[in-house]
Amino acid sequence: MSIPTDVASLQIMAHVFKKESLNSIFDKTVESLVEQVPYIDWVGIYMYENLDHKLVAASSFEDDLRWECNGELKFPITNSMKEEIGMMVVRSRQPIAFDVTDVSTLETIASAIGQESFAN
Repeated sequence: MSIPTDVASLQIMAHVFKKESLNSIFDKTVESLVEQVPYIDWVGIYMYENLDHKLVAASSFEDDLRWECNGELKFPITNSMKEEIGMMVVRSRQPIAFDVTDVSTLETIASAIGQESFAN
């Protein structure tokens, strides 16, 4: 199950290390995960502004699959000072879709997004 996630993460990390714009990195993240990983049906990136959670990128802004998903993972996005500045949410319609290697890869992606957010 983890090979598609690894392929998507390579695309995302290349985009991060090229120092692309933050919105471009967010868009590439959701696009790569949904297109490359067959069991990921929706991805959203929320950034915290004051006390609000703002959805800044999503594979679909109209349909977040909240009521249709059977699997959901949430990854905090933290800056270099370990402050939580956002959250990446990944949803699947399939039950038991994610494995341990998916989790560690997705954690790495969320961490890289956080470091880049702080740098911008």
